[in-house]
Amino acid sequence: METKEILQFLKDLNANNNREWFAENKKRYEHANKLLLSLVEEAIATVRVIDPTIGEVLPKECVFRIYKDIRFSHDKTPYKTNMGAYIARGGRKSIYGGYYLHFEPGSCMLAGGIYMPDPDTLKRIRQEIYFNSPEFKGILNDKAFVKYFGALADEGKLKKAPRDYPADFPDVELLKYRHYTMMHSVSDDVVCSAQYPALIKSVFEVMKPVNDFLNRALKE
Repeated sequence: METKEILQFLKDLNANNNREWFAENKKRYEHANKLLLSLVEEAIATVRVIDPTIGEVLPKECVFRIYKDIRFSHDKTPYKTNMGAYIARGGRKSIYGGYYLHFEPGSCMLAGGIYMPDPDTLKRIRQEIYFNSPEFKGILNDKAFVKYFGALADEGKLKKAPRDYPADFPDVELLKYRHYTMMHSVSDDVVCSAQYPALIKSVFEVMKPVNDFLNRALKE
């Protein structure tokens, strides 16, 4: 598949992460980005069937920029060495749970949920879980969910119950997450194979009940 060209460009960029090389290879980047936009367009069509709530969203609204903001970073390399897209209502800046494609040689994945929610969003999600923890736990214990994701990603998970919640709440572990995300690693070979579109569909179908639950918390 054409994703081979995306991964090869990223591999070369990782070895030459400087403005001079990027300028010399700008056409390669533009081609890789064009391939990515085409792939994301197909993924949006797949997601729209699975989850119509994403509405009308364009590939360019979902794809993340490759240029890094290095103003406050110790790492001064100017470019990301991955490419990705977040398919959700409103695109990559959405507060809603969505569906993420990540391309990075050796670290490709399909992911989703809500990453880095603002304080109000996080509060509303925790409230939804607090009052409906058996339902949420049931979604996370579903065989298909466990098969693809194992469990929610525990990056930044709190050691203690969040403020305003009792430490003896039976499902307190579900309230300790700072991000409500799930990830499924995909090998480069699969990403570059004819199996990849079907895998996107399967993984995102299993992801949808989690996003439905999270997004329910954000309804006005």
